[in-house]
Amino acid sequence: MAFLDNVAGTRPDSRVVDKMLPFLTEYYGNPSAHFYPLGRESFEAVQEARRHVAELIGAEEEEVIFTSCGTESNNLAVKGVLKRQDSKKHVIISEIEHFSVQNPLISFMNDGYEITKLRVAENGLINLEDLKKAIRSDTALVSVMLGNPEIGTVQHNEEIGRICKEKGVLYHIDAIAGAGHIEVDVNKLNCDLLSLSAQNFYGPRGAAALYIRQGTKVASLMQGGHQEFGYRSGSENVAAIVGMGEAARIAKAEMHLYSAEMKRLSKRLWEGLANMFDFLHFTGHPERRLPGHVSFWIEFIEGESLLMWLALKGIYAASGSACSSNILAEDEEDLQASPVLTAVGVPSDICAGSITFSLSRYTTDAEVDKVLEELPGIVTRLCEMSPAYNKGN
Repeated sequence: MAFLDNVAGTRPDSRVVDKMLPFLTEYYGNPSAHFYPLGRESFEAVQEARRHVAELIGAEEEEVIFTSCGTESNNLAVKGVLKRQDSKKHVIISEIEHFSVQNPLISFMNDGYEITKLRVAENGLINLEDLKKAIRSDTALVSVMLGNPEIGTVQHNEEIGRICKEKGVLYHIDAIAGAGHIEVDVNKLNCDLLSLSAQNFYGPRGAAALYIRQGTKVASLMQGGHQEFGYRSGSENVAAIVGMGEAARIAKAEMHLYSAEMKRLSKRLWEGLANMFDFLHFTGHPERRLPGHVSFWIEFIEGESLLMWLALKGIYAASGSACSSNILAEDEEDLQASPVLTAVGVPSDICAGSITFSLSRYTTDAEVDKVLEELPGIVTRLCEMSPAYNKGN
């Protein structure tokens, strides 16, 4: 098996699992009940995890808020800021932001908010001059992600943050696809809020975090107790949070090693694919991209067809992001063009043909070899079945 869909979720590190297990069996106390030992063990474990996450991103411990997933972190950032800045009704995002940033804005648009979507170039980068021109006196928030999970492009986030800081506008970064694989320092990035998720750097599902810079006003989305400094009511998922903390600790110590290996393997994969077909086209920036990320589209072939044939050969990849997959489409008419691919100029009639290979610290040369060995035959067979290919050739 070659698992190459790690941008949708990575295999938890065994050390992470070992760290979590006692909090599923032995230390089951509620962190809020820290007046007796069993609860205090859980409370202290959550605080230790908070420290490790803070150290990973260069933040203070009290600036880290634990959530259940990346989508919740993004929702808390976007909705939380806008609910506290009701006098400012303008938001700026890029046109390739994740659905968990774009969709929460729909209800605000219905309430009179204006959303500016910055166009991206063919390589997925926004134009910084466009950002400067878009910022207004009533701009409440700018949200531009770190790395795009579908095309791999990493934005010029430090410069974006600098512009926002100079203009006095809050800046949120969705760093879910990149945190734990590339250096993330909230002070260098000049951001006020930043989202990250454990499942993307060898931690468990069910734990994520939102960095909120001290002094930034964010409204809670749930009313209840005062957990997570009042930003997120509800009993904490202690085992998952402990796992996230351990994953953050490991990433801080080892990220430079495994990211370098992922870059080496993805370079091999990229170069092998480049020599395969003249109708294969890479997406995203060729250099400013997430480690271990290779994405492309192939003329005449739908991504879902290619995905299924790859899966039959034991190669697991993605077409679009995990939250925009067409895999449940009932027929060809039900397939939807990827908004990200449309934004970077992929022709709409072949927009469903993208593939994303995302490697991990566990990916091997043998898995890369398997892709390069199996893909030519699969593509050739699908081309033979494609009316579009036969018509053009």
